[in-house]
Amino acid sequence: MTKVILDTNALIMPFQFNINLDLELERILGNPEVLVPSSVVDELRRLGRKDALDLASKYEVIQVNRQGDMGVMEAVEGSGGVVVTNDKVLKDRLRAKGVPVVYLRSRSHLEVIGEIL
Repeated sequence: MTKVILDTNALIMPFQFNINLDLELERILGNPEVLVPSSVVDELRRLGRKDALDLASKYEVIQVNRQGDMGVMEAVEGSGGVVVTNDKVLKDRLRAKGVPVVYLRSRSHLEVIGEIL
């Protein structure tokens, strides 16, 4: 089962662009195990995004020591997973480390960059 790490903007995306995150992940990855780093939950609280926090509560929260993008990087290290993000800087960092990235394409659907193991 593919592990999927959600970034902050991945949890906001469904509300901005009216996409069903679960259906899109299932379409491209089958039946993934979806994880949310604790740093992402903290950031959503700071942003006051109750909608995204409610969505995040559907998934397993994993504890990380770092904050922000580094917390997402920590969560994916060694997991063989993929990260869902639209953050260009984070996408570039992940791709440089060979981590596959799922991103929003044409404001309507998700797409994968990189090879999923």
